[in-house]
Amino acid sequence: MIGLLEVFVAFFFFLVFQCFFLHKKSQGQPVLKNWPFLGMLPGMLPYIPRIYDWTVEVLEATNLTFLFKGPWFSGMDMLFTADPRNIQHILNSNFGNYPKGPEFKKIFDVLGDGILSVDLELWEELRKSNHAIFHHQDFLNLSVSSNTRKLKEGLVPFFDNAARENLTIDLQDVFKRFMFDTSSILMTGYDPMPLSIDMPDVEFGEAPETGEEAIYYRHFKPVTLWRLQNWIGIGLERKMRTSLASVNRMFAKIISSKRREEISRGKSEPSSMDALTYYMNLDTTKYKLLKPSNDKFIRDVAFSLLLAGRDTTSAALTWFFWLLSEHPQVMTKIRHEINTKFDPTDLEKLVYLHAALSEAMRLYPPLPFNHKSPAKSDVLPSGHKVKADSKIVICIYALGRMRSVWGDDALDFKPERWITDNGGLRHEPTYKYMAFNSGPRLCLGKHLALLQMKIVALEIIKNYDFKVIDGQKIEAVPSIVLRIKDGLKVTISKKI
Repeated sequence: MIGLLEVFVAFFFFLVFQCFFLHKKSQGQPVLKNWPFLGMLPGMLPYIPRIYDWTVEVLEATNLTFLFKGPWFSGMDMLFTADPRNIQHILNSNFGNYPKGPEFKKIFDVLGDGILSVDLELWEELRKSNHAIFHHQDFLNLSVSSNTRKLKEGLVPFFDNAARENLTIDLQDVFKRFMFDTSSILMTGYDPMPLSIDMPDVEFGEAPETGEEAIYYRHFKPVTLWRLQNWIGIGLERKMRTSLASVNRMFAKIISSKRREEISRGKSEPSSMDALTYYMNLDTTKYKLLKPSNDKFIRDVAFSLLLAGRDTTSAALTWFFWLLSEHPQVMTKIRHEINTKFDPTDLEKLVYLHAALSEAMRLYPPLPFNHKSPAKSDVLPSGHKVKADSKIVICIYALGRMRSVWGDDALDFKPERWITDNGGLRHEPTYKYMAFNSGPRLCLGKHLALLQMKIVALEIIKNYDFKVIDGQKIEAVPSIVLRIKDGLKVTISKKI
């Protein structure tokens, strides 16, 4: 029964595509026909697996903003934009009118009441409490120590073994495991240790990737359809339900263990400075809406922070090293800078390394789009009218590739664009460069993420050579996090 329903849905969309798909050209770019009842969905269907590049093509052809009309009564109408004026308006100057919105809450229901999905007063309290811990010296010290220890005990032994045995490794998987270790220690105090020579399976495993892919496809389905699939238990929705159960089991164990630790800890003993312990001991007189005694709330907070730390940074590192393999002259310049300016106490001196990381995230931002919804009707600077509760998709991937924003060389990997004439770093406004979001929701972990990426990149570039295996198809998986679909297979050798 379930299998037949999946086949029927797939066959229906196939017929729609065969009968109604139209691919026109306007100034060399694709335009979607708006059909009665079906809207523009038939024309978009074949582009969904490569939606990021499709948005680049469409937004270049439509002056940076494009209204997609979904099937009638489906609630799938979306305004795609990569216009910095609109982004500044939505995320900064008129921020109060653009919460995540009820549609976002439905689509991202797995995040619960974590900071990535909430609005209004609850978001303000989470933001304030996050700011407090992210700037606490003990938390920063824990970040540095966990990174250093995991490099020494995890990443370096793994690379040394791979080099010695001449193994082919998936660099993306290595970075995910490394970031899971360090992020888990920082956010929960728990060390899962998935990065080791034998690469063990971990309960958390691939659960986030499955959920992120399912959430991506929810953006292109009527709510009633994906909710029906979730209820019946078919396709990606079934896989996400299974994955979510795995996530909940893991967090239940961690939270239960942490609460026992807190009960047994003497009053004179200092508590750990991981995020989970911090939220369990919150001063509820300062935060009225936060619930430190509620396990579900603690799970939501920790899960969101863990996802933000693990998935985005590992994705950014993977694309960065692939770009270095494609541009060996950039690798040569980074190595020259390391050899002449490296100071382990001051990574800020590595200007070119910072520029190369920034350039990689311009072309391959870890989060390729942002979803917003106006609370009240509004008119964007581009002249587009938006109704209350309508869907707006800020296309971060496309933004970094717009020639009208970055110049005719927008598609080129060119770290030099981030360096000023006097050799310092060039700073672009966040509504133009959105790797860490923009406005009041600017990523609080930006400094920690950049520091971590520099530490990892420095260790690899100083001590190893790597070669990407020929013949791989490098393409982004359809997901809310920009990862390489089949990983990045490389061989490693130690530098002489």
